[in-house]
Amino acid sequence: MLSRLYGILLPFFVSFLLAWLLDPLVTFIQHKCRVKYRALSVAITLILLVLVVGLGIYLLIPSLKHEVQVSAVAVEQYFDTFDADRYLTKEQQEKIRATLDGLNMESLLSYPEVRDGIKNLLPTIGGWITGGLSWLSELLVLFVGFLYLIFLLLSFPSIRANWRNYIPRKYLPEVSPIVHELSVNMNAYFRGQALVALCVGILFAIGFSLIGMPMGFVMGVIIGVLNLVPYMQALGIPPCILLSLVQSAQTGQPVWLTLLLMATVFIVVQTFQDLVLTPKIMGKVTGLGPAAILLSLSFWGALMGVVGMIIALPLTSLGISCYKHYVLGEKFGD
Repeated sequence: MLSRLYGILLPFFVSFLLAWLLDPLVTFIQHKCRVKYRALSVAITLILLVLVVGLGIYLLIPSLKHEVQVSAVAVEQYFDTFDADRYLTKEQQEKIRATLDGLNMESLLSYPEVRDGIKNLLPTIGGWITGGLSWLSELLVLFVGFLYLIFLLLSFPSIRANWRNYIPRKYLPEVSPIVHELSVNMNAYFRGQALVALCVGILFAIGFSLIGMPMGFVMGVIIGVLNLVPYMQALGIPPCILLSLVQSAQTGQPVWLTLLLMATVFIVVQTFQDLVLTPKIMGKVTGLGPAAILLSLSFWGALMGVVGMIIALPLTSLGISCYKHYVLGEKFGD
């Protein structure tokens, strides 16, 4: 049932997580700033959030636009002055030219392997087209998620005050410490992970800028945001490879050198993160070592996908706390 309803439950879960993170800010605005109505506090919080995100995008757009323009000109100049002798010998060039000149589409399509490959590829292309046309449904999901966020923020005080009413009284003494422990772990985890992501984003931005990668600062910021989910910065490797190729075209450096410099930045930052940042920040917050953190992410990611990776470490910390409490006889929070 959960597998079938995953697409419906995911927007609600993400919205609940965002509401849980934003609720302290809404409460602060409501009580400290003396805003009379909860709805007005929610509106102010969401407006501030949009303004902060919009300001960040506004500050990044000029740099991004400039880098894209420079990179486009560099790529165009690179192909205009492309010298095949730098990459291929004369014999290799002649073989490629002879192969292309003698290429016959009819004879090529006569091979069963080629026909089968085309047949298998057509459904995939159809799937891409169908997926491209589904942007309206994705937009609808985002809109529904935003509505969830508003309603949850409005009702969060009631949720905090009344959740115990839905737990049978005989189980409440056992459930309350578990919920409290989960709340503490989640707060500590997201604060720690935000700090790690900030440090990683700064390090990548500095590293990419030092090696002269196009859009290096922007890529550093993007990888920092991806790192809010641990080890998700690996998704930044393909665009970094493309930017390294652009850098080679722009500067005339060998491709292997630009790729080596990019890989060096990744290795240095990842090593520093695994050996220094994660043990010092996340290890202190969760009590887990790097190997246990990676195992936790793999386990919960396999069970629950991206959502599992987001909440993997708090759930693992909760599981350890329950083991210590119920098996070893320790109190929660020890």
